[in-house]
Amino acid sequence: MLHRKIECEIVDWLNKDSKALLIDGARQVGKTYIIRSTLAQQGCDYAEFNLLRTPELVTLLEKCSSVEDMITSLSLFADKPFVRGRTVLFFDEIQEFKELATKIKFWVDEGSFRYVFSGSLLGVELRSIKSAPVGYLKTLTMYPMDFEEFLQIYNFTDKLRESLYNSFVDRTPVNEAVHERMMRIFNMYLLVGGMPAAVERFRETHNLEDVLSEHNDIVTQYKRDFTHYEQDAKKIYLTQIYDLIPAELNKPNKRFNFSDLKQGMRYERGEDNFLWLAQAGVALPVYNVSAPEIPLMLNEKSSLFKLFMSDVGMLTSVYGRAAKMEILSGSGNTNNGAVYENVVAQELKAHGFKLYYYNSKKFGELDFVVEYNGKVLPIEVKSGKDYRRHSALINVMYESDYRIDEAFVLSDYNVDVQGKLVYYPVYMLMFINNDGLRFPQIEIDDLSDI
Repeated sequence: MLHRKIECEIVDWLNKDSKALLIDGARQVGKTYIIRSTLAQQGCDYAEFNLLRTPELVTLLEKCSSVEDMITSLSLFADKPFVRGRTVLFFDEIQEFKELATKIKFWVDEGSFRYVFSGSLLGVELRSIKSAPVGYLKTLTMYPMDFEEFLQIYNFTDKLRESLYNSFVDRTPVNEAVHERMMRIFNMYLLVGGMPAAVERFRETHNLEDVLSEHNDIVTQYKRDFTHYEQDAKKIYLTQIYDLIPAELNKPNKRFNFSDLKQGMRYERGEDNFLWLAQAGVALPVYNVSAPEIPLMLNEKSSLFKLFMSDVGMLTSVYGRAAKMEILSGSGNTNNGAVYENVVAQELKAHGFKLYYYNSKKFGELDFVVEYNGKVLPIEVKSGKDYRRHSALINVMYESDYRIDEAFVLSDYNVDVQGKLVYYPVYMLMFINNDGLRFPQIEIDDLSDI
């Protein structure tokens, strides 16, 4: 069984929250599996309903005006009775039932059952809902397995994690033998990626051909979704944009250029297609900011962006067997800049960061800028031996207007510190999390004596 970090959040919801739970994310990231396994491990009595496979149930639910009506309809498709106050009702593929969210308030208020919902394309398919259930729905987003989750197939021990984490915090080099082994495993992650089906297949067979087959199947499913949910004119552009991502990432600046789809095409004409892919979770946008200053969102230029694939293993599979063999051999003959930047974007997104990059004629380009511990943190990604060459980073670091305290450089090499620059091996991405800044306890003033 592959464990996921989100399991703890699901358990926390079960124990502490009376809202309904919605888990969204791209197709094939493991939503259904992890809901089933977590509910089973917690000893929950649950009933599952797949709305994609039972469209007749959707028709019945749309007509329900009360919880009693809903239970009557569900009982026609259940293999066991429901127990009020105990049974958890799990609805999968809820993108098939767009009006579900308008009913959640009444179901939760009635209080007889707990509700879990999951589905793909939720960012796309649920945009038109008229009434959002504010205060009645807790939402969690799943991503492909991050590198730390991938490490479980190597029996990654708590002791080793603690040692690596101490090196990250103290900024001291990792034992060289450990570092080399971690880099070999990280390179394998570049090939396998984090899609659970591909990881499980690799664990079972140790065969990259099997991994490639799983990735091809997932891409086919993604393109089937384009066809199923959109009009013919739009699905053509969706497919073209998705297929163009690897080539765009191979360009020196990696910025997505809509004119590569069609001569003279501008972002404004293709914006809906781009947003569809991003909201469906199958592509990761990294937006340009006009200045590396907090809050980064206010400096965002939404028409300038890099577009990464949601999973690095799928990217290397698209690049083909020769590219995978180069990474596997560790020969260093191929520039893996696009692959490294993709895995960094994927990991940072899974760790809760909003993704940005910075580019100016005066200073040059920074691969990523994020808000980390309440400050702007530039992150440079280096896949070759010239990992200490980064003029743009130096230019920005010493611009007094930006007041940047430090920057991280991620590469194949061990931990080192040079002034404001902290060099980390790229596998230490697993320790860069968006949870370091916490609000203090607030004292509420008593005004009764005024």
